[in-house]
This record gives sequence, structure tokens and C-alpha cells, in this order.
Amino acid sequence: MTATDRSIELTRTAAQAAADKLAHDIIAYDVSDVLSITDTFLVASAPNDRQVKSIVDGIEETLLKELDAKPVRREGERDGRWVLLDYIDIVVHVQHSEERVFYALERLWKDCPEIPLPEDAVATRGKGAEHAAARAAAEDEGDLS
Repeated sequence: MTATDRSIELTRTAAQAAADKLAHDIIAYDVSDVLSITDTFLVASAPNDRQVKSIVDGIEETLLKELDAKPVRREGERDGRWVLLDYIDIVVHVQHSEERVFYALERLWKDCPEIPLPEDAVATRGKGAEHAAARAAAEDEGDLS
């Protein structure tokens, strides 16, 4: 079993929307062979709670506008550290960078096929590490408190 064309379309559109809102490390997996509840997982992250919320809002707006898709469930919004959007066919995880490292969802799904994403989304790979390194350097120099 593989993800449906509709699931792939939703996933790619959501990935582009996340990239447009400057998400980091966007990746998607076809989990249809191992889960019966959804076809794909899309994972993205951001360095702060406000940006996590902005990415989630951008994904929701884009999927509604372009594909007439609404999530059946939205969880974690209040904390802004890990928001889950459940579209039944796809599940979108937008995590704060610290939660992304701690929970390491990619480790759980690494054996599942990766879904090819738009170039803008692929270009976000490694951005989380770059941001963390720049922040650590700034803290070392006393630029951040």
C-alpha cells in the first residue's frame, strides 16, 4: 500500500506552505504501510513558539484555499511547542526546534519511504542546526541573554 495521490498533493502543498513561513528541516514520510490511520506524516520545525503558530496558520490557510481541506483536529496550539494538524489523509507536525530534537520523530519513521517535496521545502534541511549554531555563537559572545 502507498499513499494516495490526494495525500501526496496535500503533503506537498503543506510542505510548500511551511517553507513559505520559514519552517526548518521539512520532511515527509509515507507511513501508509505501517499505520492504518493516515497515509503521510509531514514534520517541520521553527526556533520559537510564535513562528510555530505562524507556520501552522499558513499551512491551514493554504490547504483550505488551494485544496479545500480542513483539519479534523488541531492539537497543541495553546503551548505552541508542538502543534499537530490531522487531515485524516495526512498528519502535520510543527514542532519547536527543541521538541524536534528531543522527540526525534524522524528516528521513528526512518524506515518509511520519504516523500519528494518541493524544492523550497527541501532547501530548509539543516536550517535548524544553522540557527542553533548561530544562536549559540551569539550567546557565547554575550549578544543574547
